[in-house]
Amino acid sequence: MRKFLKYTLATFVGVIAGFIVILLITIGLIGSLAALGEKEVVVKEKSTLVVDLDQALQDRASENPFEDFGPFNLNPSKKVGLNQILSSLKKAAKDNRIKGIYLKSSIAPIGMAHAQEVRKALLEFKESGKFIISHGNYFSQKGYYLASASDKVYLTPTGSLDFKGLATYVQFIKGTLEKIGIKPEIIRHGKFKAAVEPLILDKMSDANREQNLTFITSIWKEITKEISQSRNISVEELEQIANNLSIRDDKTALEYKFVDQLKFKNEVIDELKELCDIKKGKKLRTISVADYYKAPFKDPEVKGLAKDKIAIIYAQGTVIDGEGDIYSIGYENIPEAIRTAAEDSTIKAIVLRVNSGGGSALTSEIIWNEVNKAKAVKPVIASMGNYAASGGYYILCNTDRIIAEPTTLTGSIGVFGVIMTGEKLLKKTLGLSFDHVKTNDHADFGGAAMPFPLFGAIASRDLTQQEKDIIQTGVEQVYDIFVSHVAEGRKMTKEAVDAIGQGRIWSGTSALELGLVDELGGLRRAIEVAKEKAGVDKYRIVEYPKQKDAMEEFIKNFSTSAQTKLLEVQLGSQYPMFKTLEQAKEYSGIQARMPYIMEIY
Repeated sequence: MRKFLKYTLATFVGVIAGFIVILLITIGLIGSLAALGEKEVVVKEKSTLVVDLDQALQDRASENPFEDFGPFNLNPSKKVGLNQILSSLKKAAKDNRIKGIYLKSSIAPIGMAHAQEVRKALLEFKESGKFIISHGNYFSQKGYYLASASDKVYLTPTGSLDFKGLATYVQFIKGTLEKIGIKPEIIRHGKFKAAVEPLILDKMSDANREQNLTFITSIWKEITKEISQSRNISVEELEQIANNLSIRDDKTALEYKFVDQLKFKNEVIDELKELCDIKKGKKLRTISVADYYKAPFKDPEVKGLAKDKIAIIYAQGTVIDGEGDIYSIGYENIPEAIRTAAEDSTIKAIVLRVNSGGGSALTSEIIWNEVNKAKAVKPVIASMGNYAASGGYYILCNTDRIIAEPTTLTGSIGVFGVIMTGEKLLKKTLGLSFDHVKTNDHADFGGAAMPFPLFGAIASRDLTQQEKDIIQTGVEQVYDIFVSHVAEGRKMTKEAVDAIGQGRIWSGTSALELGLVDELGGLRRAIEVAKEKAGVDKYRIVEYPKQKDAMEEFIKNFSTSAQTKLLEVQLGSQYPMFKTLEQAKEYSGIQARMPYIMEIY
């Protein structure tokens, strides 16, 4: 037995040591490859910029080359952010080495406000006289919306194009919770605060159905208006085409003038060569946005390095009770970025770029306070992305000026609290029972918290009415503070804010009419307003929060990335359900959160 234990221990130690050696070698190899990858990018003459929008898009992508590296992905692709795309398009318009753009937007799994801003940037690029050619085997509605900004739109023969109007779906898990014996205790303010509906209903409430329909109708109007202008097809005809499902195949897409010709990719490549004056037999010279963004370029209109700066602070992701990272908004990363920018005398204005559906009310209040202090010393301009709702609106409501895209989802001024209780699950299903002693009457407020997969922790007993009343009072207090901040920042009465609050969502267009935003536009417009407010002509952009060391982040997130990839592989089409269930564990404390993440189809 002693020998067995000895050999077992030796084997275990050997395996661990071997794993560590392999890990260190792998990290060293990756570091070497990363160093090699930092060579200066060379842009060849007569090049075509490839703008690939068939990938997820953040306001600001991670600069970590190992972000998606893991045991299930040894060859991660280079991600780009909206900031890189906008900067590259602006630079390419002046760069004589770039002859035009090859646009890839078949599926375009990006947010609607992102799509709208990129499309506007493409239209501005065309003013340089350079070409934009779009080609796809298939176009989703959002993909076609982007492609319609091109000079020519080509579809592969036998390909397809989707154009039927918009729909949004909500996944309800009330039945799932009932089956496993978990009861969500919901305390909320606002009849439109639909964030908790998936936990307590099996279909949309009338109020939620109304706000969702209003929102997607507003987006559809934007899409049809802009396609109409670019393709010279009336809005009325577009509506008729959608209602009749007239675009059924490649032939009808051509017949209704949605595409210019049916072409295979090799034919499109030949046309691009001709446009770039590249001889037959030679390869088309292409460069991706990820590479082009890093390429040096001397703008003839800019002389010398500007001393004055405008800071862009990217607040993207869920507002959390934690430090925060590049994809989340915490009580450390964003407040620290705001303080740093406010205290730097070379930074003349701040653009707070928010792309968030909210989250923790406490963290939102902390960030609101930092914004309030910063605007006392320099202009603070807010720019809304795809979402700037609930906590996402909370943190920017007192800025000097608020700018939103027409398709931005905003508002959702409301708060709620959720406590998951599992008395039925623990007693009847698992056979667990609890007993306790306590020093005071309410020492067991909420019951014993038990760790549970997906939900983090569940209370061992249901709440009493008195406990519910106490939480309700807290929710009402936070809502009153939220409404007061909005009223002060927007120069409205609390009654007026409450009338358009109640947790209801609005599009950017509707928010402008209601006074929740000041003008419509994107990130570039916000930078222009910041420049005007600061009174500077020559400036350069600095971005916050500062990103962490790539290797440090790789080691820290290696196991998490592996777990996520494994779950995606194992669960397949059921992974979205898992994410919906897992999100419930974030509902600790009072939340200023929008009604779920809306997916529009």
